[in-house]
Parts: sequence; C-alpha cells; structure tokens
Amino acid sequence: MTNHTPKSNKTSTPKVNPLQCLTSAVMSGGLATLTYLLMKSVAKTFASKPIISDNFLVVNISGAVRTLVVGVIAFVACICAVVTLGLIALAIQTIINGFTNKEMPPNEG
Repeated sequence: MTNHTPKSNKTSTPKVNPLQCLTSAVMSGGLATLTYLLMKSVAKTFASKPIISDNFLVVNISGAVRTLVVGVIAFVACICAVVTLGLIALAIQTIINGFTNKEMPPNEG
C-alpha cells in the first residue's frame, strides 16, 4: 500500500493593491462606456431603418432579433459598469484595511 501524505491546502493569495483596483476599474469603466455608446449607435441605426415587409412572420422575427441585439449589448454594458463599481469598492476596502492594519480573512473552501 502506498502512504498518501495530505498536502497543505494553504495557498497564499496575492496582496491586492488599491492602484491595481483603480487601474482595472478605469479599464472596465472605459469598456462600459464604449459598449454603451455602441448600444446607442445600434439602436439609432435600427430605429432609422424600419422593417419593410408584408410578411407578418418576417416583421416579428426581425423585431425580436433587433431587440435581442440591443439587449445583449446593454447587458454587457451593465456588467462592465457593475464590475467597475465592485473594483472601486475593493480599492476603498483595501485602503481602509491598510489604515486599520487588518488582514482579510482567508477563504476556506
């Protein structure tokens, strides 16, 4: 029989720097702004070009596809905005923890 020695599951997590958080937040915020502007442009383009067809099914599917395209782009913009807010909150938390000299609790999983 082989003797299995349990290995320690302690993994050292890298320290989070507030500057890294804010830099990432700026990048994510820029991406959110770009996707928002893209969404506005696509919606304006769709609004300026009406669907011209006599077929009821074509009109319904075209409307659904247009709504889906604008909705997916809006979803991406919202996700990027939420990530930006989370990174800013993490930077604030890291700054506060630096002043109080508290360590973040380790993740146990």
